[in-house]
Amino acid sequence: MTLAVLMASAVLYGKKNERKESFKSWENYEITTLKVGTPGTKYVKVWAFAKKEDDAIMQAKKNAVHACIFRGLPANTAEGANATPALVRDNSILENNLEYFEKFFAPGGDWLAYINVTSDGGKPSGPDKLKVKGGYKIALRVQVMYDNLKKKLEDDGIIRSLNSGF
Repeated sequence: MTLAVLMASAVLYGKKNERKESFKSWENYEITTLKVGTPGTKYVKVWAFAKKEDDAIMQAKKNAVHACIFRGLPANTAEGANATPALVRDNSILENNLEYFEKFFAPGGDWLAYINVTSDGGKPSGPDKLKVKGGYKIALRVQVMYDNLKKKLEDDGIIRSLNSGF
């Protein structure tokens, strides 16, 4: 009986943990803060890997938004850009809102409203487009509408605003 309960809870935990891990697997990307953007934005260069070039481009866009929410952005002292902490700083927020983030990052999801691709020309080329084993490594310059993204997460009750009190 005890074994059956343990196995059932392991299966349920496993599925939720699997979903949570899918967001953590996104941590395998590079991101650099390029410069201070216009007020309320962050200007970054972000890399992504995929079998197809177009998939890598789409993943790079998602990675830029993902970094703002879950990883934070590194400083670039040469350009006067300070480090930006992640909007979601507590792992329990992800755990308690997995469905929200799955929907948010789904193809055609809300995340698209918070990026502006600023790479020159159409598709990346030269050092920003590398053919690697199994596909492509692509770099994009992306402007993230950071303040709007933060407001969305506050309005949706995912994070607290600074003026919400204690």
